[in-house]
Amino acid sequence: MLTKDELPECPVATTVQLIGNKWKLLIIRNLLDRPQRFTELKNGVPGISQKVLTDNLRAMESDGIVSREVFAEVPPRVIYSLTDIGQSLLPIIDAMADWGNSYKRCI
Repeated sequence: MLTKDELPECPVATTVQLIGNKWKLLIIRNLLDRPQRFTELKNGVPGISQKVLTDNLRAMESDGIVSREVFAEVPPRVIYSLTDIGQSLLPIIDAMADWGNSYKRCI
């Protein structure tokens, strides 16, 4: 997790740094519905590679946005979910969806 000193001064830049790529936003969108396994996430984000999904999940876990729960089973089962901080992104995702719908109606 980044320290406060490592984050940009601008709060918008901080948000962009933490969730500002399209893959992270789509992963978060899917996890807002419910916790999911890796394969569910991969299938729910068309075009994402396994490596990119893994890298983004690890980064968001490190930043405290995503939680990873491993079950001691054979084969191992891993469930990804949003932390409380991750859940707090709901208004941002909703606002983006509203804006996207408005834009589609205007063009």
